[in-house]
Amino acid sequence: MSETIPESWRPVLEPALATPEARKLGGWLKAEEAAGKQVYPPRGTRLAALALTPLDQVRCVILGQDPYHGPGQAHGLAFSVQDGVRPPPSLVNIYKELEADLGLPRAVTGDLTKWAKQGVLLLNNTLTVEAGLAGSHAGRGWDAITDAAVAAVAESASPTVFILWGSHAKKKASRVPALGRASHHLVLASAHPSPLSAHNGFFGSRPFSQTNAFLEAHGRGTIDWRV
Repeated sequence: MSETIPESWRPVLEPALATPEARKLGGWLKAEEAAGKQVYPPRGTRLAALALTPLDQVRCVILGQDPYHGPGQAHGLAFSVQDGVRPPPSLVNIYKELEADLGLPRAVTGDLTKWAKQGVLLLNNTLTVEAGLAGSHAGRGWDAITDAAVAAVAESASPTVFILWGSHAKKKASRVPALGRASHHLVLASAHPSPLSAHNGFFGSRPFSQTNAFLEAHGRGTIDWRV
């Protein structure tokens, strides 16, 4: 794999990187790009979620599915887009819930880097995608790596919030036995913020205030959700 594993994550990810599935991933990605296929996000940003949020600083995990597949959108953080890019519908709905939950005005930028730097791990299950083809890199090897990352947080003694939006995030969490055993974490599950499902339980779920209440009660401070 051409991406550099951030130092804090290296010990827990090395076993996953040694699996046959993960070993094939790097070669497959190179072959796809050599064949002229556009892959998002660009090289050097695919592990941005891990680079911006070191393992020992994770306070909240928000799980996504795969990167946005439009040009200039994805930059390595789940649900986030680069500054200057119009926020996609799911992110717009996240901002609507943030406004209803905490009274914060809706942000103009879709860049969630400020969250990541405060310990919010914005991790997609699959970390690359072919341009215009959602889900096109699913099952190609990223699962072993991102499952290991989620498991490492779940196995930590530090009380952490896991926000699961939609069935895909819930299924990923179910693959992490440590999360099911860890009673010192808070798991918040609801519908996905997508326009297709947001009215089925995402709106009104108040994940941001619940996260801060839990973190503060466990001596881990609060997150400034302003973007």
